[in-house]
Amino acid sequence: MKLNERSLAFYATCDSPADNAGFLYKRGERHTAYHRRWFVLKGNMLFYFEERESREPVGVIVLEGCTVELCDSAEEFTFAIRFGGAKSRTYVLAAESQAAMESWVKSLSRASFDYLRLVVRELEKQLEEMRGGPAGGRGGCWQPPGSWKPKPSGPERSPERLPALPAILPKENGCAVWNNVPGVDRSPDTSGCGGHDGEGNPRPPPLPPRRRASSSEAGSAGAAAAESPSIFCRLHERYGQEVARLRQDWLDRRRGPQ
Repeated sequence: MKLNERSLAFYATCDSPADNAGFLYKRGERHTAYHRRWFVLKGNMLFYFEERESREPVGVIVLEGCTVELCDSAEEFTFAIRFGGAKSRTYVLAAESQAAMESWVKSLSRASFDYLRLVVRELEKQLEEMRGGPAGGRGGCWQPPGSWKPKPSGPERSPERLPALPAILPKENGCAVWNNVPGVDRSPDTSGCGGHDGEGNPRPPPLPPRRRASSSEAGSAGAAAAESPSIFCRLHERYGQEVARLRQDWLDRRRGPQ
């Protein structure tokens, strides 16, 4: 990956969220005077500007292979970014308060990919220990998630054996035969209406028997049938007279006064 000034300036000023931002005092490389700069931390790159509204950064510090530590200086709340090597530069920065210094030291210490790599390794180790259960780290075998089953707290009891039942009840001509269970004796079919005929063709299911009315119900039904014509005649005659009267009134109003 190639980087140039334009790409770095665009990344420093784009709308991507910053891990930390604020004013810090930076000590010069040649002169020991401190200059107030606006710092922006994005990933493992620490950009610093002359002003907060500046469009381009003055410089950038790549936070790889470095350590962040507190240092003794005439200024308060100072810390340093040190790189390994004899000719490597050490950046001395000063915050405006104790809280700001602690925030910057924490965020800068976690910005490098080396730190992220250590965090990933630690999380993978913890995940392996959780998957291995209590035996993890002591030679226990790894079990896939979901394979663990809780053991019953009470005494173990052998499950009672129940008679095996068919998953799907057998059917004859689309109707379930409830007594067609293995091991249950069936009464011989003497009606000749169920099962199969002599040629092996399925027979239709037997029709349910018709319900026979009792003598009292038959008497009441006969009485109601005998009374129904007389009641209908009386109602027909009554409403017929009313209709005839209304029709005669309508004809009289239509003719008008004579």
